[in-house]
Amino acid sequence: MELSVIVPVYNERGTILELLDRVRAVAVEKEIIVIDNRSTDGTREIVQAIEYPEVRVILQTANKQKGNSVKRGIAEARGEFMVIQDADLEYDPQDHVPMLAEARRDDVLAAFGSRMLGAQQRGQNLPTTVFSLGRGVLNRIFHLLYGSKLTDIATCYKMMRTSVARSLDLRCDGFDLDCEIASKLARLAARRGQRIAEVPIGYTPRTVHEGKKITWRDGLTSLAAIWRYRSWQPDEGEGKAP
Repeated sequence: MELSVIVPVYNERGTILELLDRVRAVAVEKEIIVIDNRSTDGTREIVQAIEYPEVRVILQTANKQKGNSVKRGIAEARGEFMVIQDADLEYDPQDHVPMLAEARRDDVLAAFGSRMLGAQQRGQNLPTTVFSLGRGVLNRIFHLLYGSKLTDIATCYKMMRTSVARSLDLRCDGFDLDCEIASKLARLAARRGQRIAEVPIGYTPRTVHEGKKITWRDGLTSLAAIWRYRSWQPDEGEGKAP
């Protein structure tokens, strides 16, 4: 199987079915792993009733946060590659196709979907919000600590070989997992002489009123993850392509 799409979900009753339809429509051989994080708005009942053959549903026994659900999905994945897919409609799953093409290149360790490059490509500006300002701060600090030029380390869209994802020994359980993944991949890419590719993607941001769940506290834990893993040492030989 080519791709495992890992979909952590918590209280997304209004978007989960449309999101799954969009993922299923992507012309890639795949499985979709939905991990419900103990939703309370009816989402859990919706995903329990899904009977699509390519969709597997995992029900968390308690609200263990998004990062924990992503780690569960990585452990369960059967695809050669994996990608994280939020359960809202901010990201366009059709962008999985060009990301997969980049991820397959020999010199690429992982492919990130960049919201900033996507906006530049379309001649648009992303809205200036507290979330965009926080992303900018995280990027600048990441650049300083890792010698990186990545434009969007906090992007949800991170695609890599499943073996690579498992080799990262991921520890974070919250939204800070995004920055742990970016930090460890930067260290691993430097060790292997590979790179993290960025692919311009579409992005339709939603507001807190519309259901966005990340907060300023998540920004602080993400910053802590960037600092904590700056000296992480990957195990040689793990996660390499066969």
